[in-house]
Amino acid sequence: MSLEEFYRKGGEATKHFSSSAPPADASVSGMSSEEIIVSAPGSLMLMGEHAVLHGRRALCAAINRRVRVRLRLRDDRQVCIRSALGKLDTSLDQLTVQPPFTFALATLLHHRRRLTHGLDLAIESEFSHQIGLGSSAAVTVALLKGLDALISGDFGKAALPKNPVGRARSPDAPLKSVTARALFHDAREIIRGVQGVGSGADAAASVYGGIVLYRATPLVIRPLAVAPHLTTVYCGYKTPTAEVIQIVEQARAKNPILFNKLFDLMDACVTHALPHSRARRWHEFGKLMNLHHYLQAALGTNTPELEDICERLRAAPGISGAKISGSGLGDCAIGLGHTRAKLAGYPVQQLRVDLAGVRLER
Repeated sequence: MSLEEFYRKGGEATKHFSSSAPPADASVSGMSSEEIIVSAPGSLMLMGEHAVLHGRRALCAAINRRVRVRLRLRDDRQVCIRSALGKLDTSLDQLTVQPPFTFALATLLHHRRRLTHGLDLAIESEFSHQIGLGSSAAVTVALLKGLDALISGDFGKAALPKNPVGRARSPDAPLKSVTARALFHDAREIIRGVQGVGSGADAAASVYGGIVLYRATPLVIRPLAVAPHLTTVYCGYKTPTAEVIQIVEQARAKNPILFNKLFDLMDACVTHALPHSRARRWHEFGKLMNLHHYLQAALGTNTPELEDICERLRAAPGISGAKISGSGLGDCAIGLGHTRAKLAGYPVQQLRVDLAGVRLER
C-alpha cells in the first residue's frame, strides 16, 4: 500500500456516503426525517502521556482531520451502520458492543432508553483508523452530539446550550440538557466502559477544539486558542493503548517513587509550556517537547523506530521539537511545525491544530 493510499483510507468513506441516497423508509411520521451531520476533530497528545492517568496535567490538541457521522431516524427499530470498516444491520432491541463499531454501539447503548425509533448511521473519517489520532473519541463525541440534535430536534443549534450540569447525565435525563461539559462526561464514561481505562483528554479535545489543558482528577478543561502546525510520522506499527498502559503500570509498581518523579517532571513541562504557547514561542515549546520525549522514554515506551523518527524530525528544517505522541511502543511521533524534508520509509502527514470542536454541520 502506498503512503497516499494509507492516508486516503479513512477518506474513502466520505466519498462513498456523500453520494448515498437516504433509505426509502427513513421518514418518521410526526418527526423530521432531515439528515443530521455532525463532525468532531481527531486529536494528538502534545504532553502528559501516562502522567495524566495519575493526576497530572496534559496538553491535547484537536487536529484538522475530522470524523463525521450522518444520522437519520427510521420508522422502525432497525439500526443500520455503515463505514469504510464495514456494515452492520441490527435493532435497538439487540444492540451489543462488537467490533468494528465498538464505540458507536456503546454510545447507542448508553442512550438506548431515549431512542424510540431506529436510525441509519454513516461514519466517515478523514484519516485512517490505523493511526492513533483519537478516532474512537471523535466517533463517540460526534455521535453523542448527533443523537442530541436528532432526537431533541435542535437542528439549527451548532453550539451546546448553556446548562450548569457538569456530570454524566442520567439515562432518563432529557437530551436537551446537554452542555459541552456534560457531553465530555458522557463521552469519557463510554470510552472508559469500552477500554477499561482512559484519561478523557482526547474526548476533551474533540469536544472543545484547540489545544486543551487537561487534568482528569480534579477535572480541569481549559482550551487554548492557539493553532500551531504539526507533523505526524507513523512508525509502521502500533501497540494497543491498554497494553502499553499495563506495561507502564507494571513497571511503576516496581519503582513507584521514580515513576512519580517522572510524572512530576512531565507536569512541569506542561507548566513551562503554557506561557510559551500563549506567546506563540514555538521554538521554546519545542525544546520542552524534546525533553518530554526522554521522560516518556524513561517510562519504557520508546522504540528504535520512534527514536529514529524523532532524531530525524529534530534535524529537519521547520521543526522546533519532536516526541512520542500517545501511549508509545509504536504508532506516531509528532513534530512541532511543518517541514519539506522527506523521512524515507515512514508515512508523514502535515496537520494543524483545529480551533473548532464538535460541530453540527447540518
